[in-house]
Amino acid sequence: MPRVIKHPEIRREDILDHAQALFLTQGYDRASLNDVIASAGISKGAFYHYFPSKEALLEALADRFARQALAAVQSVLDDPDLDPLGRLNSLLSQSRQAKIETAAEAWALFETMFRPENLVLFHRINLAAHASFSPLLVKVIRQGVEDGTFRTFDPEGVADIVMQFGLAAHDVVAKAIAGGSDADMEVAIEVLEKRVRLYEIALDRILGLPDGSIRIGEPGYIRAVMTARRKADKAR
Repeated sequence: MPRVIKHPEIRREDILDHAQALFLTQGYDRASLNDVIASAGISKGAFYHYFPSKEALLEALADRFARQALAAVQSVLDDPDLDPLGRLNSLLSQSRQAKIETAAEAWALFETMFRPENLVLFHRINLAAHASFSPLLVKVIRQGVEDGTFRTFDPEGVADIVMQFGLAAHDVVAKAIAGGSDADMEVAIEVLEKRVRLYEIALDRILGLPDGSIRIGEPGYIRAVMTARRKADKAR
C-alpha cells in the first residue's frame, strides 16, 4: 500500500492520539515506544523526528491537556459581564471542573510523574502548565488592581502563588501513591483539603479581599480528583 502523506502537525497529533490511547489502556510504563510506533503505523525515524524520547511524548500530551484546558476557559475570559473577582473565581471553577472530568484519564497518563525518579519530569510538565496559565491569571489580577478590586503590588507573584499549588501537592500525592493503601489516600485527601483552605486564605489576604472571596476548591473536589485514580486502575 502507498505511504499516506500527512501534514506534519496532523501527523504529530496522530502520534499523540495513539500514544494517549496506549498509555490509557496499558499504562505509561507498560506501553513501549515500539508499541506507539506500531500503533501509529510509522517508522522509528519518523517518530524520532517529532519526539526525541518517551518523556518528550508525555510532555507533549501534558501540553495538549493544557491547551485544551485553555480553550475551555476562553468563554470566561471573553465574558464582558464578569468583574475581575468573578473572572478569577470562574477561571478557578472551570479548572476544577475540568480536573474532575478528566481525573481518571489524567491519573492513567501522568501518575508516573509522582515517582521519586521522575521528579524532574514533573517539574518540566508543571513549568509548561505555568507558562500556559500564568499570563491569563496575571491579566485578570492586573485588571482587578486597576479597578480597585484587588490590592497587590505584584500581580505576577500572585499568579505564581496560584500556580504553585500543583508543586505544593506533589509530595503529598507521591506519598499516597507510594503507600498504596486506602488509609494513605485518606491522609492525602485530608492534607490537601487543608492546603487548599490555606491557599484560599493566603490569596484573600494578598489581594486585600475579605476571607472567603477566592475559591480554589469546593466540597468534594479533592476527593473526586484523588479517588479517580482507582477508576484509572480499574480501566487498565
